[in-house]
Amino acid sequence: MENKKELPRILVIDDEHEFLELLQVILENQGFDVVTTTDPLAGLRLAYQARPDLILLDVMMPDVDGFEVCRRLRDITEVPIIFVTAKSALEDIVHGLSLGADDYVIKPFAQAELISRIRANLRTESEATKPSGDVLFPAESMILDCGRRELTIGSRKVYLRPKEFEVLRLLVHHAGKVLSTDAILLQVWGAARLGEVHLVKQYVYRLRYKIESDPDAPRYIKTARNYGYYFDAEDLL
Repeated sequence: MENKKELPRILVIDDEHEFLELLQVILENQGFDVVTTTDPLAGLRLAYQARPDLILLDVMMPDVDGFEVCRRLRDITEVPIIFVTAKSALEDIVHGLSLGADDYVIKPFAQAELISRIRANLRTESEATKPSGDVLFPAESMILDCGRRELTIGSRKVYLRPKEFEVLRLLVHHAGKVLSTDAILLQVWGAARLGEVHLVKQYVYRLRYKIESDPDAPRYIKTARNYGYYFDAEDLL
């Protein structure tokens, strides 16, 4: 007898009971296994105990806000985290992404949009384990192993989250060529995210922090002002 395929499990942390109940119905109708809690600290425990494949997280909660919960979650899990919140200011979005969240959805939202974001993040996480076979040498002492999805700089292994890896791989594949922010968004996030310049900026910031000796004066990932970014191929010449 065939084993029944396990449903993707989503943990939802939000202090609004009615919203949780509605979201649970929506997600279960879309084929997800759903675990919910209104208590942010209980959410941290569930992230460890329930082993979710993805976490939806509110920002405005009593006692401990979602930003702090996200920071703590990143100490115990690497699964995708999507903020689902009414806080729509650009600085809040940037702050949430800087803490390690993978996406940010603003309430109220269309059901189709949220489901699309969830599936895209689950797909990215799943594809992170698929080998591609390429081993790239984008700069002196730098090796980008696309099969293992590993970056090595000198003797140092650099951990990259799936979308960080995809942004870097895209830039490296087009080394020396300036890619617009929309080109990066289209290739890494899809057409639905076109125009979200802050998203690319945040991921470039993360990459620079991880791979540059001086993130404020980057050697590898350069900015083409008011247009996009490129991987400096000077070391390859």
